[in-house]
Amino acid sequence: PPLIVSQKMLDDIKAEMPALPEELLKQFEGEFKLSRYDATNLTETKELAKYYLDITNHTTNYKAAANWVMGPVKGWLNKNAFSIEQFPLMAESIADIISIIDEGKISNAIGEQKIFPAMIAQPDSVAIKIAESLGVIQSSDADFLEEVVEKALNSYPDKVEEYRNGKKGVLGLFMGEVMKLSKGKADPKVASQMLRKKLEEN
Repeated sequence: PPLIVSQKMLDDIKAEMPALPEELLKQFEGEFKLSRYDATNLTETKELAKYYLDITNHTTNYKAAANWVMGPVKGWLNKNAFSIEQFPLMAESIADIISIIDEGKISNAIGEQKIFPAMIAQPDSVAIKIAESLGVIQSSDADFLEEVVEKALNSYPDKVEEYRNGKKGVLGLFMGEVMKLSKGKADPKVASQMLRKKLEEN
């Protein structure tokens, strides 16, 4: 007998179909403002694209979400020869890490090097609790930072003079010293502002 395909059947099938790669590219470039390079990488498989979309349900930092999927997540998958379906962390966990980075509680480097591996080992853990247990929460406490900045400046009096004589590039040296002395806990933005202020005092 002839098969009669009604418009309703077509509409139902269309409604149930997942987004096609070209649609996803347009969404990622348009709605999420990603580059063509990022969008292409994220849509290489429908499963990877879905994982990224799941992260965007929990954060509005779409670029950071893309960086995390293309960087630490794909790096871990490649290293372990796993597919994204086998990845132990839910999308919410990646959004959780992005959130505490955006709030200035940890740096992106700490997120990748410390928090991410710890959460892989404990998939049900919460990013902020991991950060607290590892003692890597950044501090913007003025008294703490002032003490660290003073120690950093006193360690290199000759470099202080170089800065004041116009060699602004040594600021990086002082920032490195501040991060070392604070064991990575100094808020880089606040510490940098404090360093500049101290260095420009006569």
